[in-house]
Amino acid sequence: MDSGGGWGTHAVELAADHVVKRFSREDGERAEREWRALTLLASYAPGLVPTLGSTDRGAWGATVVMSRLPGAPLRGAALGEEQVRALAEAVNELYAAVPGDVLRRVPVRPGQQSDLIAQLQGWAVTVRPHVDGAVGRAMDEGLRWLARSPLSSGDAAQVPAVFGPGDGNLGNYLWDGSRVRVVDFEDSGRSDRAFELAEITEHVGSWVEHPLDVPAFLNGCDLTAPEEVRLGDCRRLLALVWLFLLARDRENARNPAGTAERQAERLRVLIA
Repeated sequence: MDSGGGWGTHAVELAADHVVKRFSREDGERAEREWRALTLLASYAPGLVPTLGSTDRGAWGATVVMSRLPGAPLRGAALGEEQVRALAEAVNELYAAVPGDVLRRVPVRPGQQSDLIAQLQGWAVTVRPHVDGAVGRAMDEGLRWLARSPLSSGDAAQVPAVFGPGDGNLGNYLWDGSRVRVVDFEDSGRSDRAFELAEITEHVGSWVEHPLDVPAFLNGCDLTAPEEVRLGDCRRLLALVWLFLLARDRENARNPAGTAERQAERLRVLIA
């Protein structure tokens, strides 16, 4: 999960026609996921993502070279109906791209439901005692919801697996004037549509500047009834994670002042 404040752990070099990502040795799994995604999607969703150029692995780390896609990031822009519709079309294509028999061999992406619940349980001990005011109270409400939620009890709606990019930052979705394409697959893997859509709708980049029209976006995704149920729970989960992230973010001012307080209110609305 990207906080939207440049917290990445790799170097990115942009050239006119290609992009080079350099990963440290400790980030080898990120490089592997990026390589796997671009390889798979070249076969099953050509044109939607960058074309893989080359990879190189050494004692120091890994390098992944790919084509540079045209277009401007959706983050930070006021999105009209055309862009929102194109975003929905892009994620629909991406989620449906990898056939089931192939997808079963793809590892579950990092930062999925169980990972986030474990992280929140840790933060409840290490972070919550140091946060006061409206943000602290919203954390308590969110943690109480989590304790009784289907996500924690194992009763969550069962939904089909899809290939997920693993990062909801709208900066990874490029609009070229006619379609949206997708970049950044370091945290990609097997997931489900509800969780991946929640990654997008609850990412700080989807509301802190120019809010994404969430109802219009989700209306373009044609979810099943079980996916709709799971989406609501995943949105609450991701909103709670973001509340903790943004409370910690206040020390480094990566987002505008008051963002954590705004997130506290967003969470309250979702769990009401």
